[in-house]
Amino acid sequence: MSMMDKLKQMLRGHESKADQGIDKAGDYVDGRTQGKYSRHVDTGQDKLKEQLRRDQGNPPPPQA
Repeated sequence: MSMMDKLKQMLRGHESKADQGIDKAGDYVDGRTQGKYSRHVDTGQDKLKEQLRRDQGNPPPPQA
Protein backbone atom coordinates (compact mmCIF):
# COMPACT_ATOMS: atom_id res chain seq x y z
CA MET A 1 0.00 0.00 0.00
CA SER A 2 1.44 3.35 -1.02
CA MET A 3 1.73 6.36 1.25
CA MET A 4 -1.01 8.16 -0.71
CA ASP A 5 -3.38 5.23 -0.20
CA LYS A 6 -2.68 5.32 3.53
CA LEU A 7 -3.40 9.06 3.67
CA LYS A 8 -6.66 8.63 1.76
CA GLN A 9 -7.72 5.86 4.13
CA MET A 10 -6.91 8.01 7.18
CA LEU A 11 -8.87 10.98 5.81
CA ARG A 12 -11.97 8.94 5.01
CA GLY A 13 -14.81 10.38 7.07
CA HIS A 14 -12.85 13.50 8.00
CA GLU A 15 -13.22 15.51 4.79
CA SER A 16 -14.19 18.72 6.57
CA LYS A 17 -11.08 18.58 8.77
CA ALA A 18 -8.94 17.93 5.70
CA ASP A 19 -10.45 20.98 3.98
CA GLN A 20 -9.70 23.08 7.05
CA GLY A 21 -6.12 21.82 7.05
CA ILE A 22 -5.68 22.65 3.38
CA ASP A 23 -7.02 26.16 3.99
CA LYS A 24 -4.76 26.65 7.00
CA ALA A 25 -1.69 25.46 5.11
CA GLY A 26 -2.49 27.77 2.21
CA ASP A 27 -2.96 30.72 4.55
CA TYR A 28 0.40 29.94 6.16
CA VAL A 29 2.15 29.89 2.78
CA ASP A 30 0.43 33.15 1.81
CA GLY A 31 1.65 34.72 5.03
CA ARG A 32 5.21 33.52 4.60
CA THR A 33 5.36 34.75 0.99
CA GLN A 34 3.51 37.97 1.83
CA GLY A 35 0.78 37.09 -0.67
CA LYS A 36 3.19 37.09 -3.60
CA TYR A 37 1.97 33.68 -4.81
CA SER A 38 -1.58 33.78 -3.47
CA ARG A 39 -3.15 33.04 -6.86
CA HIS A 40 -1.01 29.92 -7.23
CA VAL A 41 -1.66 28.86 -3.64
CA ASP A 42 -5.42 29.25 -4.13
CA THR A 43 -5.27 27.15 -7.29
CA GLY A 44 -3.31 24.47 -5.47
CA GLN A 45 -5.79 24.44 -2.60
CA ASP A 46 -8.72 24.04 -5.00
CA LYS A 47 -7.01 21.23 -6.93
CA LEU A 48 -6.09 19.37 -3.74
CA LYS A 49 -9.65 19.64 -2.39
CA GLU A 50 -11.06 18.38 -5.70
CA GLN A 51 -8.64 15.45 -5.67
CA LEU A 52 -9.58 14.48 -2.12
CA ARG A 53 -13.29 14.60 -2.95
CA ARG A 54 -12.78 12.56 -6.10
CA ASP A 55 -10.75 9.95 -4.25
CA GLN A 56 -13.41 9.72 -1.52
CA GLY A 57 -16.12 9.15 -4.14
CA ASN A 58 -17.80 12.52 -3.60
CA PRO A 59 -18.54 14.70 -6.63
CA PRO A 60 -16.89 18.12 -6.70
CA PRO A 61 -19.08 21.08 -5.78
CA PRO A 62 -20.69 22.95 -8.70
CA GLN A 63 -18.64 25.78 -10.14
CA ALA A 64 -20.06 29.31 -9.89
